[in-house]
Amino acid sequence: MPKDLAKVQKKIQKKEGAISSLHENSRDAKKLRRAGARSDKLEKLAAAREKALQPYLQRISFFQSAAQEASEPFTIESMQALIEIYLDRDSTELSTIQSERRPGRPASTREDLLKQRIHAEASEYNSGYWMPDMEDATTLDKLKGWNEQWTSLGTLKYVRVARDGSRHASSFPPKGKS
Repeated sequence: MPKDLAKVQKKIQKKEGAISSLHENSRDAKKLRRAGARSDKLEKLAAAREKALQPYLQRISFFQSAAQEASEPFTIESMQALIEIYLDRDSTELSTIQSERRPGRPASTREDLLKQRIHAEASEYNSGYWMPDMEDATTLDKLKGWNEQWTSLGTLKYVRVARDGSRHASSFPPKGKS
């Protein structure tokens, strides 16, 4: 039995003719409602997944723009410098939000979100920041040619670089402290 909304509609149209002539509680109307609800549910799940993956795509995009300018693989120190630059990207926005707030007023939602993100990324950097392995020349070349799609990130090698200079291999997609 087809579950896709378009397939259900097509099957019912072949059988009945116009879909608008269905009885409200007929089997075909119930099939259409189930297929429509399933389609809506799948769209919501896809949107939620896309929203959850967005920070990782932005991160990889930043490292890709840094890799475009490089002619040779990076060192640990240069990778740490890139991480520091990336982690500092929200500091100007946070300082302007804090300066615009009147004294004695509670923090805005945006300010709270920025502080949470900065804290989470700083703690990730202390334990190991997930990023493409920019020490590897082949990974660097693949990163330069990346088409900004999540599905094509599986071909890259990943590492976790910590604030203390330690580096260990990681997996894709990022899971905890992989």
